[in-house]
Amino acid sequence: MARFFVDTPLTGGALLDLPERVLRHVQVLRLREGETLTLFNGQGGEVAATLTALGRREARCLLGAHDPVSRESPIWLGLAQAISSGERMDFTLQKGVEMGVSVFQPLAAERSVVKLAGERADKRLARWQEIVVAACEQSGRTVVPRVLPILSVEAWLAASHDAAVKLLLSPLGSKRLADIAERPTSAWLMAGPEGGYTDVEERSALASGWTPLKLGPRVLRTETAALAAVAAIQTVWGDYALS
Repeated sequence: MARFFVDTPLTGGALLDLPERVLRHVQVLRLREGETLTLFNGQGGEVAATLTALGRREARCLLGAHDPVSRESPIWLGLAQAISSGERMDFTLQKGVEMGVSVFQPLAAERSVVKLAGERADKRLARWQEIVVAACEQSGRTVVPRVLPILSVEAWLAASHDAAVKLLLSPLGSKRLADIAERPTSAWLMAGPEGGYTDVEERSALASGWTPLKLGPRVLRTETAALAAVAAIQTVWGDYALS
């Protein structure tokens, strides 16, 4: 079933004019009047909607009852990802949404190849948020993770982070997820850029209370490391954890 995000209240029994972005998708999919699609607004749950009118420049649907379904992970998981180049950042965001990440924090690290500021940073953030929304549509999520404004590593470490566990991906780490005795309800994961964090950045993170986590004996690329760690966390503490 076609599934779309709309940034508007969804009240059962109401008629809704679909926004231009959704209209384009409806036209590409060649949907017709009387067909059903699923809508969600990121506030939790979703509704089935029936197309009642469809033209070249507009589409209207009748909203059904709200379904409070939730597909969120039992663990709240934030990903602080140092900005990576090319399509790597896009890939990390897309797959991170599919795997249950709750919020994304882009970090401007010393070794980040891409340097963003001003209008260029604003445009990239808007693009990243669009990628997150599209991934929610595809994966069935009903809560849309937010992509936070870019911070330097120094500013990020100086801020307070309300999470039970703070994990720093590090090739020098010795801790494993299995070494953390109690299953947390929330966690932050901090992943580096292509060249990794500098010694200064890593020491600062450790001094700020971050636990160095090593995933295995091999060096992983930036887009692989973060997602492998997210999958491991979901396996041990989250979606796939054995009861």
